Amino acid sequence: MSQVKENNTVKVHYTGKLSDGQVFDSSEGKEPLEFTLGQGRLIPGFEKGLIDMKLNEKKTITIASDEAYGAVREDLIQEVAKSELPQEITPEVGMGLVSKAPDGQEMNLLVAEVREESIVLDGNHPLAGKDLTFDLEVVEIKDAVVIE
Repeated sequence: MSQVKENNTVKVHYTGKLSDGQVFDSSEGKEPLEFTLGQGRLIPGFEKGLIDMKLNEKKTITIASDEAYGAVREDLIQEVAKSELPQEITPEVGMGLVSKAPDGQEMNLLVAEVREESIVLDGNHPLAGKDLTFDLEVVEIKDAVVIE
C-alpha cells in the first residue's frame, strides 16, 4: 500500500483545532486540500505529520507553535496614532487592516487595542504562538513525477 513521501502530491481532509478544542479551519463539507509536499506551501509540522501515512489512514497530530506559525514577534506589534489612519476608518478591536510599504508590499494587520489617541496593530499571524492539533485523513496519494 502506498505511503506519503516527500514530493508526493496528496489530497487530505483535515480539521485544525486550538488547544482548547476550538476549530479554526476544516475541509469538512468541502473538497480535500491538495498540495505537493516539500514546496513549503504549508506549515512544516503539517507536512511532517503526513509523512508515512497510508491511503485512507486517519490520525491526529499536535504541532508545536515553532513548527506552525512561530512565536509571537513583538517587533510586529506597533502603536499608531489615530490621526495617521484614513478618516473613514473607525478602528475596533479585531478589525483587519492592510498596510502598504513604500516598496508596495502589503502586510495584514489586526487591531489589537484601541486607545484614546492611538491604536495597537499586530502584524503576527493570528495563530502565532499557538500549538495546533489536526485531525488528518489521506484520501489520495500521487507519486512524484520525475523529469529527466
